[in-house]
Amino acid sequence: MKLADLTAPSDLRGLSYGQLNELAGEIRDFIVQAVSETGGHLGSNLGAVELTIALHRVFDSPTDAILWDTGHQAYVHKLVTGRASEFTRLRQAQGLSGYPSRSESTHDFIENSHASTVLSYAYGMAVARDHAVHHDITPEHRHIVAVIGDGSMTGGLAYEALNNLGHSGRRVIIVLNDNGRSYAPTISQLTVSSTAPSLGEDIDEDDPNFADKIADRLATTLTNIRLNPTYVRRQRRIEQFLRDLPAVGRQAGRSMEAVKAAVREFLQPPGFFEALGVRYIGPIDGHDIEAVERALRSAEQRSDEGPVLLHVVTQKGRGYSPAEDDDEKHLHDAPVFDPQSGPPKAILTGYTQAFADTLLKEADSDSRIVAITAAMPGPTGLLPFERRFPDRFFDVGIAEQHAVTAAAGMAMSGLRPVVAVYSTFLSRAWDQVVYDVALHKLPVVFCLDRSGITGDDGPSHHGVYDMTLLCKVPGMRVLAPSSAQELQQMLHDAMTLADDGPVAIRYPKGTARHVDDTDVGAGLAARRLVSQSAPGTKVAVLAIGKLVGNALKAVESMGTDTNIELWDVRSCQPLDPEMITSAAAADVVITLEDGIVEGGVGAAIAQHIEARVAATGGAMPRVHTMGVPTRFIPQAKPDVILAELSLDAAGIMGAIRAATGR
Repeated sequence: MKLADLTAPSDLRGLSYGQLNELAGEIRDFIVQAVSETGGHLGSNLGAVELTIALHRVFDSPTDAILWDTGHQAYVHKLVTGRASEFTRLRQAQGLSGYPSRSESTHDFIENSHASTVLSYAYGMAVARDHAVHHDITPEHRHIVAVIGDGSMTGGLAYEALNNLGHSGRRVIIVLNDNGRSYAPTISQLTVSSTAPSLGEDIDEDDPNFADKIADRLATTLTNIRLNPTYVRRQRRIEQFLRDLPAVGRQAGRSMEAVKAAVREFLQPPGFFEALGVRYIGPIDGHDIEAVERALRSAEQRSDEGPVLLHVVTQKGRGYSPAEDDDEKHLHDAPVFDPQSGPPKAILTGYTQAFADTLLKEADSDSRIVAITAAMPGPTGLLPFERRFPDRFFDVGIAEQHAVTAAAGMAMSGLRPVVAVYSTFLSRAWDQVVYDVALHKLPVVFCLDRSGITGDDGPSHHGVYDMTLLCKVPGMRVLAPSSAQELQQMLHDAMTLADDGPVAIRYPKGTARHVDDTDVGAGLAARRLVSQSAPGTKVAVLAIGKLVGNALKAVESMGTDTNIELWDVRSCQPLDPEMITSAAAADVVITLEDGIVEGGVGAAIAQHIEARVAATGGAMPRVHTMGVPTRFIPQAKPDVILAELSLDAAGIMGAIRAATGR
């Protein structure tokens, strides 16, 4: 079968394994070509091809619910469910989402683009299914299959759900897609580096890994035995026989369980799952369709006993040499590229580059500085720091809550932690930011990359909540640089500001404005960038971060006959009193932010101006707050979205013209 003829999962079921392997190769070629034209997540999808095929041959989607975590490994799932023709618009405006999308297909159940959530979804769906059965209602789903991988098992929520699943005995089939990676190598002991050696493979006794390979082979043998239905039936009979023995039955049953547990502990460290009440099968070669199918059917047969976990080992970037050879991230994600040569080596740019360079400089002179990231050392700019200060760098996996509270512990003990995460992911650790860091007034510096409108990854990745949330935290200082040089200055200042409590610096994705080294502010002060007098309405424009550049273009386009001043807010919390006093004397105030406008920094500016006017007298200026509306913003290029929100230079100029009546 050709990929072009694949319209539904049922089309897979009549194919031979030889045909399936040919199809897997075609799918890989298709994904490489598609991502090369639009950009997107590459390595994780190349590694999930055979697994996805097997899942859709064994289970009947959407009657059976197949859930994906993380969602960026679902490209193959989209192809198998008939969306190949839409890949030309992958991650484009009004195009195919880079994640599962409920609006796209009945085969997509959860729009899961933040990690470690799928087991909680699965538990909830299993509760609803079982409730229907108990009340003589046709259940919506027969089987619930949760695919978790690409580092998602490092997140604490996954363990909370796993514990609950095991305790409740809910019938959920869990597939652990273990590729040893998240973005960077997975920070976990629940992974294996490769599939176990085959039973026919010779092992050299002089091999330094001889013992490990023998254990792997024994584990594989044990797995094959446990997948054998005859063994399972006999095992149950033996267990029941021992339990039924007069007088000693209970102890005999426990003894057998202890022996089994000891074998698992030695041969299969992930027997940890069974201690939680989750049956464990594996590890299985995730690129052997037949083996995966056999294991899935075994899991299906055993699902009546409660949750079952199938441990599948895959290779991230499989079948595409540029991805296989990429030691940093196995081409986890890629920009537009030439598929023949592969993407160019990722290099830091813009604000991320400025952050990386400055952190090294600060750390050279201050041995207290340590850096923490949640599975993303590359995209947050911390790889140079890791290379220079390996003992001062900490990647905690996809575990933002742990990252923040660990930073609090470090700060309590004299260190100066810098937590580098994407803006959208910091919200996962909101409780820890407020009550573990801010409540204790600890010197933690939060560096929030990808703040504001980010674009192609859609509503889950726009960093539009950070200012509104963080500015409400007592003692938090929130800074927003408008240039690379401002970021460098702010990071330097933050090391001293942190003496009085936490500091957050938020900056956008993409290119950065560059200014002279002298064209920067300091501390918590705002900067007046333009001040020109002319007859007519006086307008004060107060712009934040990335929007300062757009505001400058707008003001320059208005000409010199406009009565206007432009401020770079710099410090969103606290606000500079001098800027507030000056704005209170204007006729119209326009605030600009690339975050949620309702309850945002502009609203705080309006309150401060009102308080200033009330205290000093005079007329209250009209305040027009501009920013991101309280709705989910779909995927598109950032500049396109900003233009739609009137936050580009043309939109800002229109607001100024409306204010001045010109």
